Amino acid sequence: MRLLLIEDDAVLRLSLERQLEAEGHRVDLAFDGEDGLFQAREYPFDMAIIDLGLPKVNGITVVQTLRAEGRTLPILVLTARGSWQDKVLGLEAGADDYLVKPFEYPELAARVKALLRRALKATSDVLTLGALSIDFSAQTARLNALALDLTTFEYRVLEFLVRERARVVSKQELSDYLYPRDEDRDSNVLEVLVGRLRRKLDPGGALPPIETLRGRGYRFTWQ
Repeated sequence: MRLLLIEDDAVLRLSLERQLEAEGHRVDLAFDGEDGLFQAREYPFDMAIIDLGLPKVNGITVVQTLRAEGRTLPILVLTARGSWQDKVLGLEAGADDYLVKPFEYPELAARVKALLRRALKATSDVLTLGALSIDFSAQTARLNALALDLTTFEYRVLEFLVRERARVVSKQELSDYLYPRDEDRDSNVLEVLVGRLRRKLDPGGALPPIETLRGRGYRFTWQ
């Protein structure tokens, strides 16, 4: 899962990043509320962990803004404040859960798992687009009821394009999703991945599932 962590405490931020990534999550970092809002608007996240005491834009405003814009990703707020009024304020802003500092990492990990599990149950784990079905929970895909043999990166390309099928996805955005920390990216690799995925989804070339829009990016066409 891809998580957004907005936390201005450098020590805590680094610790949480390492531990969450050790559990298999991909973690994007923001140091203040302004940058956190920008990233949440620009990139697809499965969940956000937001400290309330942020510089530039406070955590409550970040949560309120995301909810006002219709973003439904699960949000866990972190607060150093212990009063029940502050907890209620965070929940009323639109957060799904809260955790009071200081806390032990296993408690945060349990909250993260619970919120992600709840979010998956809120939407169907299996999406069917014609002959194609994708099980997001199991990270598998089937075509005409037969399992597709996809590499990890091919599946991630497929999942991202399918989730964003209502719009055109730029090559830069897809590259950022696949390689968030790789500065030396090769666009040829991305084109190869998309080409292989096309052939696996449509071996005969009858109905191409992925459209290339020159100068703009890719769009998944099956509905």
